[in-house]
Amino acid sequence: MIGIDELDVKGRRVFVRADLNVPLDGETITDDGRIRASVPTIKKLLERGAKVVVAAHLGRPKGSPTPKYSLAPVSRRLAELLGEDVAFASDVVGDSARSTVEALQDGQVALLENLRFEPGEESKDDAVRGEFADKLAALAELYVGDGFGAVHRKHASVYDLPKRLPHAAGDLVLAEVEVLKRLTEDPARPYVVVLGGAKVSDKLGVIANLLSKVDRLLIGGGMAYTFLKAQGHEVGKSLLQEDQLDQVRGFLNEAAARGVDLVLPVDVLAATHFAADAPHEVVDATAIPADREGLDIGPRTRELFAGKLADARTVFWNGPMGVFEFEAFSGGTRAVAEALVRSDAFTVVGGGDSAAAVRQLGLPEDGFSHISTGGGASLEYLEGKTLPGLAALEE
Repeated sequence: MIGIDELDVKGRRVFVRADLNVPLDGETITDDGRIRASVPTIKKLLERGAKVVVAAHLGRPKGSPTPKYSLAPVSRRLAELLGEDVAFASDVVGDSARSTVEALQDGQVALLENLRFEPGEESKDDAVRGEFADKLAALAELYVGDGFGAVHRKHASVYDLPKRLPHAAGDLVLAEVEVLKRLTEDPARPYVVVLGGAKVSDKLGVIANLLSKVDRLLIGGGMAYTFLKAQGHEVGKSLLQEDQLDQVRGFLNEAAARGVDLVLPVDVLAATHFAADAPHEVVDATAIPADREGLDIGPRTRELFAGKLADARTVFWNGPMGVFEFEAFSGGTRAVAEALVRSDAFTVVGGGDSAAAVRQLGLPEDGFSHISTGGGASLEYLEGKTLPGLAALEE
């Protein structure tokens, strides 16, 4: 992949596929991390005299205009962070987009409306996607892929468009790939991976691939209960994927055979029901009452996990340890994050809920070596998959 420094952008329309998929409460952005991560590439292009056309998706509007998924609030925040006016097109490839782009002067920026308002963006039909990519290509002369959180998607703006224009990877994408190569090609050891989140099924591929690469694998969050059940323990009403038990038993056996230290919770916060104010108590992970559900790792597990991270040289963390959105059940996620902040290791937070948790819990972002903007993309890279958006940029 070439970078934007190798493109002659002055006076040219540059299409930047960014990742601006941020959480909204009405029109209020509750976490602007992805917008902030996109600013350096856009700013660099503006400073070099490009006419920058930014495009992104937001949520899942399913191929038609949906007001609650409009990028209008994002355009306002982007303007604040850039310190520049951002012209906002009220459509993606229609009259507003064309006139907005045509009006750009050197060093000015526009943002198109949500790409996913157009059915061609996510279509499984190559011809339909290609037709939409042709319309996008008509808006620009060069393409910059900088939306790392979307590079695992075979979408028109990610995969088909760079085939139609001279292209380069944005600085954000280059930085993300450099970090992931460091995690996969020759990580400093001990190499510890911490996985959490709700479903073990979301992590099957990455666990299978990492068991041959890591020294320790720490499992928390909702997915831990399927592991505990696979060992024969009662998990009560905790999140459980019965259909994954055989797969998980296989992981436990392979870890043992490879000498990988696979670490599960030893205690949990067991609540009467799923609610922020649910009564709860600390119980052994091997003895969760039948009428309770685990919503966070317990205090002994927090200490155990922190100890397993203490001597690490490389750490990748993806997925919260509990329901961190509820204050009462955020302690486990905080404990892991604080252990990473204290660590001298190369520490990578794998995007998604983990990155959101870091910000929601008020932890210093510069306390980690890298906070990824793409949870799903990071996991698929670590799984060893070819990511369509990266493959298109490499051509």
